[in-house]
Amino acid sequence: MEVLAMLRQLIGQVKQLLELQSSSPSSSSLLADPPNISFHLQTPPLVHLPRCYFLNLDENSAEDSCYNIIMTAGKSENLKMLEPGKPPPKKKARKERNQGKVTGTSCSIENLDQQIWKEFPEDLFEAVVARLPVATFFRFRLVCRKWNSMLTSQSFSEQCAQVPQPQPWFYTITHENVNTGAMYDPTLKKWHHPTIPALPTKLIVLPVASAGGLVCFLDIGHRSFYVCNPLTRSFKELPARSVKVWSRVAVGMTLCGKSAGEGYNILWVGCDGEFEVYDSRNNSWARPGTMTSNIKLPLALNFKSQTVSIGSKLYFMRSDPDGIVSYDMVSGVWKQFIIPAPLHLSDHTLAECGGRIMLVGLLSKNAATCVCIWELQKMTLLWKEVDRMPNIWCLEFYGKHVRMTCLGNKGLLMLSLRSRQMNRLVTYDFSSREWMKVPGCVLPRGKKRQWIACGTAFHPCLTAVA
Repeated sequence: MEVLAMLRQLIGQVKQLLELQSSSPSSSSLLADPPNISFHLQTPPLVHLPRCYFLNLDENSAEDSCYNIIMTAGKSENLKMLEPGKPPPKKKARKERNQGKVTGTSCSIENLDQQIWKEFPEDLFEAVVARLPVATFFRFRLVCRKWNSMLTSQSFSEQCAQVPQPQPWFYTITHENVNTGAMYDPTLKKWHHPTIPALPTKLIVLPVASAGGLVCFLDIGHRSFYVCNPLTRSFKELPARSVKVWSRVAVGMTLCGKSAGEGYNILWVGCDGEFEVYDSRNNSWARPGTMTSNIKLPLALNFKSQTVSIGSKLYFMRSDPDGIVSYDMVSGVWKQFIIPAPLHLSDHTLAECGGRIMLVGLLSKNAATCVCIWELQKMTLLWKEVDRMPNIWCLEFYGKHVRMTCLGNKGLLMLSLRSRQMNRLVTYDFSSREWMKVPGCVLPRGKKRQWIACGTAFHPCLTAVA
């Protein structure tokens, strides 16, 4: 109310000024010798208004007799009289005001960034970069040659070794594109379609095992092995095997130390009991011995099942009799465990979580089908069911002939479930017991969703060298 009273008093005095101007004989004389009129406004105490009020007092008299008064609220003693005919300052648009602020701010930030990065410690810089998401790093390395060269830096490799392993990725082969793979990142829930130029294009090469960020490939003729880092395209063709085996083989891969830089071993084993071990430290194959007599031959290996690695031991699934065959890379000892399989089981495969051996498979009875998870009990050597897919998801399988391909054996699984009327991809996290649907794999410039023919899980590692 006090402010309104002040404004009314101001308007009244301005009207008096205009009346005096209109009653004078000549407007020019008024301008030459203007009357001495003073304003006496009482500023109310403790009035703080943040805005400015523009009072435009306009009459029908001559333009030179008009005055624009600009008053800052709360400071009535500061009255600025504009020149006659001069319009009041226009209020700038918010975009223009912000543009000026952003320009000044960006300049200061740019100067600040230059100062920070100029004195940023190199070891701390590598420690920060090593903790970036893999996909972010590959965008980051395009900035300059120095950042791109970190992939071959020993100090950067040491920093990466200190970072906990991220969730495993999946390298897969789809049924319509067997010559190139597709990688799935479960963190970003995104498919990538890498190209590995060194892999032979005239042969069908399938991923069969992985360790330390490296993926082992075997051609469909079972003649040549290849090792590759799908992220960096580091590639190596292994020397020819000393044993000529053209039948199907099961393959496992382990590390000699904590990382691939300390070396890795690859084992292949055939149904007739023949096997060989590759050591990357001397780049050669060797036959460390023969299978013990207590292992029944021929081995009816389950080639749909993945090989599970726990430490230096590899585990293979076999049938007739049902069970598991293991091999210790350090001691060179084979063992066999007779474990009866659950009833009505199909498309089953081994998996591993925290050193525990798990079993994943389709459980079918009558027209109902469900995906179940079992854990091997060490004392009784029996499978115990620990989880199964939610019933509402299993209803989609009712009455359908469902087939399953399972990828991954290190805490995270990818399940490819398909029938004539259905094609679903699902992941299962052992630690959180969470089932999650995966977006369909669509080839570049394609529209049709692919189903997964085979593949393997691998921990993405930027510094792993084949």
